[in-house]
Amino acid sequence: MIIPLAISVALLGGVATWLFMATNAFLIWAAFVAWACFYHSGGDATAFRTTIISNVFGVVVAWAAGLALVSFPGGPVWGATIVALSIFIYILAAHIRLFASIPAVTYGYACTFAFLTQNADAFTPEVMLSATGRNALILIPFSMIIGACFAYASALFAAQIDKLVPSHAAKAT
Repeated sequence: MIIPLAISVALLGGVATWLFMATNAFLIWAAFVAWACFYHSGGDATAFRTTIISNVFGVVVAWAAGLALVSFPGGPVWGATIVALSIFIYILAAHIRLFASIPAVTYGYACTFAFLTQNADAFTPEVMLSATGRNALILIPFSMIIGACFAYASALFAAQIDKLVPSHAAKAT
């Protein structure tokens, strides 16, 4: 099913890129991370749910850690301590079935810190507590959820393409 998957992901990846570039409202790289997470998590309906819930949980934990970092600055040791504690918390949260996918949580966590550390204007208490599109707590989850939706659609589309390909042709490739 690699050829149908390649066709599906390529076409929908192009559509997603066009959509993100045309609207300039979301982050295509965060969407593609969630897309990869979906397939890493199994590429089915359960993976879709896991991807969204775990990615968003990772965003929330990273956002809270980031807010603590900018609200109470204290240097590299303080920063390392906050990050270590937040990671400890999200890994312990794996005891809760909804947050059991540590890699998926890590993807959301990493995307949040990638955005915050590359956008100093967004890494302030004012922006992090605002109801704007620059707030990582809004921007990253929406980007990742859209990516997960495209991922799920690509899996369904690939399955439809696979049904159209005669089985002897698919085996020959």
